[in-house]
Amino acid sequence: MLAAASLQEAMEYVADAWEAQGHPRPVLSFAGTSSLARQIEAGAPADIFISADEQWMDFLEDQGLIDAYSRRDLLRNSLVLVGGQAGDASWQAEVPLADVVGSGRIAVADTQAVPAGRYARAALESLGDWETLEGQLVPTENVRAALALVERGEVPFGIVYATDAQASTSVAIAGQFPGNSHPPIIYPVAMLASSTQTEADAFLAFLGSEEARRIFAGYGFGIAR
Repeated sequence: MLAAASLQEAMEYVADAWEAQGHPRPVLSFAGTSSLARQIEAGAPADIFISADEQWMDFLEDQGLIDAYSRRDLLRNSLVLVGGQAGDASWQAEVPLADVVGSGRIAVADTQAVPAGRYARAALESLGDWETLEGQLVPTENVRAALALVERGEVPFGIVYATDAQASTSVAIAGQFPGNSHPPIIYPVAMLASSTQTEADAFLAFLGSEEARRIFAGYGFGIAR
């Protein structure tokens, strides 16, 4: 199974719950959604894909690489500004972000390809901060890499998902981007057209079960309706 990097802790727990019911534990692989989509395009063996946005799932569906009938929206998320745990930065969207970050750099997933980065760019453009702050952005391969830069103190700020901030003990949320400042953050899931595992259908159904939803909610994800 291939899943967006932001899902790592939650999906490991979901896989544990599935195994506890007597099923073989699924093999999980996490990376940036764009990287995973390219792997699928190149023929990587897998059964299920969870994307962090709809565009990359659309990309695969257009090429006939997923089972379109199995596709559904699974989860939701939100976007936040984080700083070091010891920091005292506080930001509200009505205040220019540059007033808070000053000349500090901001870690962010690749704004051209990775969903978290594209959401971040959309939010900065919507709030009128993109032109001011573009030169201070530090692009990374996925949202967890951006989070890691802030956790290690290499960059003072980062734009990540709220669930990433919740999963870390080394960052603090400085502010939340309004939901209307970027496209809805939706995680679609689908079977790959090349899937051959008989357990995959059952595990896909389990991802939408009440037990799995409780796990996802515990990690801060919203449930797509």
